[in-house]
Amino acid sequence: MIDKTVKTKDISKIKSEILDLKKSLMNFKFQKSSGQLEKTSQIRQTRKNIAKLKTQITKIIGEKNA
Repeated sequence: MIDKTVKTKDISKIKSEILDLKKSLMNFKFQKSSGQLEKTSQIRQTRKNIAKLKTQITKIIGEKNA
């Protein structure tokens, strides 16, 4: 789950959170292929959370360069 306080985090914390989400996404994909995943919407939510965090990184870098 993404915190509303992502703006205050530094880039290294965001990157580590992205890495954790990617690992869980891979696990969800394995579970889906084996038929064990009950909530397939978790895959979509995880992908959206990764995209949101990557957007925050880009925004932080943009603010530093401005």
